[in-house]
Amino acid sequence: MGVQSELFLAFFRIGIFGFGGGPSMIPLVHQEVVKRHAWMDDDAFADVLAIGNTLPGPIATKMAGYIGYRVGGAAGAVNAVLAVIVPVIVVMIALLGLYLRHGDQRWVQGMGQGVIPVVMIMMAQLTLDFFNKSRAGLGWITTLIMGLAAAGLIYGLGLHPGLVIGAILIAALLRPDPASRKGEVAK
Repeated sequence: MGVQSELFLAFFRIGIFGFGGGPSMIPLVHQEVVKRHAWMDDDAFADVLAIGNTLPGPIATKMAGYIGYRVGGAAGAVNAVLAVIVPVIVVMIALLGLYLRHGDQRWVQGMGQGVIPVVMIMMAQLTLDFFNKSRAGLGWITTLIMGLAAAGLIYGLGLHPGLVIGAILIAALLRPDPASRKGEVAK
């Protein structure tokens, strides 16, 4: 199977099973891109997720576009984006039609409520994976301080997560390279 076919099928699966919107698709993207196809490692995925969160628009399409481009060029970007949005559009139209006809039925209302615990577990697993990755790279104390600071800024002050991530990216870019400081001290 060619790379374009693999890209399409990977993001088609994400589009079909990504109930709950963009954030619920992130663990599915991780599963396909990092674990199943190894198109990138956890570090690269975390970078794509962080940058994608700073940009406007749906995260699933931004990630599909970037990953598709990285794996298959411009055609891969278009392929992955179409693969992730077409199922969503078709399912949305079908479910809205079903809801308009049978929205007052308990089984229809239960469908939406039944998906919530599954999405919650998927998000918890992704959170645990990112926590462990952050702890391994930054240590416990820095991870907890940054996590609490981010929570305070986002939930306490109501800042958009993209602004918090953007500020961290700018701080990381402006931070002097420790290797260059060692060279200066040795002189």
